[in-house]
Amino acid sequence: MAFGLLPLKGCQDMKLVVQRVACASVEVDGKTVGKIGKGLLVFVGVSRMDTLNDVAFLAKKTVNLRVFDDADGVMNRSVLDIGGEILAVSQFTLYGDCKKGNRPSYIEAAPPEKGRALYEEYVAQLRQLGPHVETGVFQAEMDVSLINDGPVTLILEKQGGS
Repeated sequence: MAFGLLPLKGCQDMKLVVQRVACASVEVDGKTVGKIGKGLLVFVGVSRMDTLNDVAFLAKKTVNLRVFDDADGVMNRSVLDIGGEILAVSQFTLYGDCKKGNRPSYIEAAPPEKGRALYEEYVAQLRQLGPHVETGVFQAEMDVSLINDGPVTLILEKQGGS
């Protein structure tokens, strides 16, 4: 995989929307393809400038993100600490640029081949790091259901192509 392009000035790299959930699921054509209990629902956006380094950084950041309460009610525990699960769903629309006009531009989103490869690598790295991981279906029309716990929703990004 040769995705080591240099980033353009101002270009965003891989972007995740992470939600702490009591449960979440994703359906394709009315069939459940991924389902988790307590854990993290992660929407994964891959930009055209992303690299394997971005994937590795964000996979580690995801599993170590301390967003679950400890015994004192402080967000001090990770998905690994609580034995939680992750549902990773690809979402190129995270790169929708709405600055001009009313129709989003997706020029910064990765082309499908690269997006699929880096999304699948992100999922593989999550699994290597320990939690149970479920997924959606890349490029499919998906119905995502969730119960956001908190609510807690965060955006994780890796900038700089390093």
